[in-house]
Amino acid sequence: MAQRLATEYVNASLRLSEDQMSQFVHKVYDPHVRQRVKVLENGNQEVVLEDDGGEEVHLPFDRLDGYYVCELSFRLEKPHLTNVMRLLFSAFKGSGLVTRVYSGFMMMYYYQDGRVRKIVEYSRDSYKLVFEHKDTMSKLTTMFHSDEVEREISGIQESINTLLDSRFVTNDSAVVDQIDDQLREHSRRLFVLEA
Repeated sequence: MAQRLATEYVNASLRLSEDQMSQFVHKVYDPHVRQRVKVLENGNQEVVLEDDGGEEVHLPFDRLDGYYVCELSFRLEKPHLTNVMRLLFSAFKGSGLVTRVYSGFMMMYYYQDGRVRKIVEYSRDSYKLVFEHKDTMSKLTTMFHSDEVEREISGIQESINTLLDSRFVTNDSAVVDQIDDQLREHSRRLFVLEA
């Protein structure tokens, strides 16, 4: 198994309510990671996470519209701090790009609201989509509520009625053949739509 060299958070963002901020401050359960909270002006806070090896990350939270918002990019190399950040990012519905760097390749995880939406593997000369979240339920709901097929069927039925009226009034056999061809096409299309 490949050993991870680093984890990079790019344009990472967290948006926490007052209660969530309190939970965030008390959520670190790793005995190898310590945290400090600095209260800044305007109610802003900075959470500093530091592991036994001295690696640390500073998470500045600005007060905006009753929320604590943190937006930043950073790189981690130690496993304890990396694991703590992964758990916090997921638990508090973080969004952004998380890149796990290995020798010879990178795994890029695209997070939205704490969930992985896409995983891509990059190496020097290749790109491979490993996973992509598909919102199947939303698509099925949209299809279920769509009346596009019913409208097309209704339009075809109106066209058939008009063609039949035209067929009964005409005496020209060439026009009748054209109308019959159109009726056959409409019939095939109706069969497909109603199936």
